[in-house]
Amino acid sequence: MKITDIETFVVDAGWRPWQFCAVRTDEGITGYGEMSDGRNPYGVVGTVSDYEPILLGQDPLAVEARYWDMYRMSRQAPGGIAARAIAGVELALWDIKGKAMGVPVHSLFGGPTRERQQVYWSHCGSSRSRNHELIGAPPMDSFQAVTDLGHEVKERGFKALKTNIIFFDDNTHGYGYGFGTDSPDQTIKPGLLRHVEKYIGTFKEAVGPDVEIALDLNFNVKPQAAKQICAVLEQFDMMWVEIDMYEVDGLKEVKDSTSCPITSGENLFTIRDYRPYFAARAMDIAMIDVPWQGFARGRDVGMLAESHEINVAPHNYYSHLATMQGINLCATLPNVRICEIDIDDVPWKDDLTGGPLTFHDGGLLDVPTKPGWGVELDEEVARAHAWVRGRGPGYR
Repeated sequence: MKITDIETFVVDAGWRPWQFCAVRTDEGITGYGEMSDGRNPYGVVGTVSDYEPILLGQDPLAVEARYWDMYRMSRQAPGGIAARAIAGVELALWDIKGKAMGVPVHSLFGGPTRERQQVYWSHCGSSRSRNHELIGAPPMDSFQAVTDLGHEVKERGFKALKTNIIFFDDNTHGYGYGFGTDSPDQTIKPGLLRHVEKYIGTFKEAVGPDVEIALDLNFNVKPQAAKQICAVLEQFDMMWVEIDMYEVDGLKEVKDSTSCPITSGENLFTIRDYRPYFAARAMDIAMIDVPWQGFARGRDVGMLAESHEINVAPHNYYSHLATMQGINLCATLPNVRICEIDIDDVPWKDDLTGGPLTFHDGGLLDVPTKPGWGVELDEEVARAHAWVRGRGPGYR
């Protein structure tokens, strides 16, 4: 079997783009990988094209050989856009191999370790804060709206949710992601702690004691602010507080200061990046972004975390293809805490992969049994919803 063609897609996912890679072979098997990056979509797909000279004509079933060829080509600037592009190709190659052998990808790595995987409702309220009309949901414009959404989460059977800090006065979220001279630059505005306490408290009262809540702070805070926020959240028995930080000692400082579990790592690549965080015990749960670093490298991180007695949680705010990539990863690991998924999304999300996912009570998804990832990318739908180049920042 030989690689004959590689095609990429940048799909309009409403307020951010998704990117996909299709690797085609001379035996008629096409593999798909998702490598979505909300801010540099055409940088990612352009980098995939840079790898074509070392991929075309090669054996797609020798996945590790293809990976290391791409890695060696980029090793002077690893991570970032290069890593995402490599991941997209690698994920497509595993899809090809699973389809060629008639087994799901997790079976190639000794799975499944479980039959169903629990997921949590991510960006709960956050996606509605600016995009409720596109989603077809009520706006997030008051604490009553928070209560109503909490009831909805519970009624739909989910056992966990994750949200961001939402402000009702300007209907925004993503504190700290401002642009230009008005960006808050990781500082705390007056009243923020009171707002966070009331916001999470309102959610908790609505969902009750058996639905867990996580708050994602992203890169929006420095250690001092993170410690202050965690201090007011300890009363709510949080599933976790999520903090991205390129400073091991700073993250450990936060973790050591609070009883709130600390989750981090979605921005890291391969065991080289995670190793110092694990050695310092700077996080309680490690996030692994499969579309950003690929399947085999993601599993490496998962098993390294297991050796440090750390649980993992796949990072996943993408399409159903990425969800199945994440669920396949979960099916190969013994130390999974939970998996992320966005429930509020663009109305054409289900069409991209042939239909909606089926959730069982508690937010459980079946581990796929079909060959490859278990779903296919509908290329016609992807082309019909192309992301317009130069549209601006993606997910806000």
